[in-house]
Amino acid sequence: MIEFQNVSKTYENGTMALKDVSLHIQKGEFVFIVGASGAGKSTFLKLIMHEETPTSGTIRVGKFELAGMKKKEVPLLRRTMGVVFQDFRLIPKMTVYDNVAFAMRVVGARPAEIRQRVPFVLRLVGLMGKASCYPEELSGGEQQRVALARALTNNANLIIADEPTGNIDPTMSYEVVKLLTCLNEMGTTIVMVTHEHELVRAFDRRVITLGNGCIVGDTAAGEEPVQVPLANAQQAGGAL
Repeated sequence: MIEFQNVSKTYENGTMALKDVSLHIQKGEFVFIVGASGAGKSTFLKLIMHEETPTSGTIRVGKFELAGMKKKEVPLLRRTMGVVFQDFRLIPKMTVYDNVAFAMRVVGARPAEIRQRVPFVLRLVGLMGKASCYPEELSGGEQQRVALARALTNNANLIIADEPTGNIDPTMSYEVVKLLTCLNEMGTTIVMVTHEHELVRAFDRRVITLGNGCIVGDTAAGEEPVQVPLANAQQAGGAL
């Protein structure tokens, strides 16, 4: 599903965000990405979404080889994935239904498809009863579930979740990750960046730890955390 081979990323200001990273995330996996601020997590996601390109190395996401990808191919890549952000990014003047439907309209879905798909994903995230509400009428957890529903509308087989629980309380954080887990059990690949180690411990999934632009830990579900050199662990903020 996702493969990095010797990927490095250096920005124009000289910051080396990733250093010779190689990894493989299989189809249907649920993977937590953890690490301190500045460890390279945001760059890792941006490379997957082709918002940034690597300085060296190769990246494959599904059937797409990202190196040398043509501009017209980028929307095709992004239609295979749904993205959930920390700040929800809902449109305040649109209802829940229209916020979710918007993701389908921008890719040219037919009205009949929208009428069938939107209620389905709203039921999936438990929000069918809120379809006519506006974002300001919802709790933070409900808003994040709307964002998740929007990410699912176009049958994405990969969900990128960038700190999706950062703006909601611990109880709702657990519910959002539980929902992501249910989607994973249905076959959707989940890649979730988080700094909430309690959530990572509560859900037994693979954990990739980044520190100073390098992979300093890669622990499979059911395994004990891998011990890393002290210097690297400190760079990773003592991450799991």
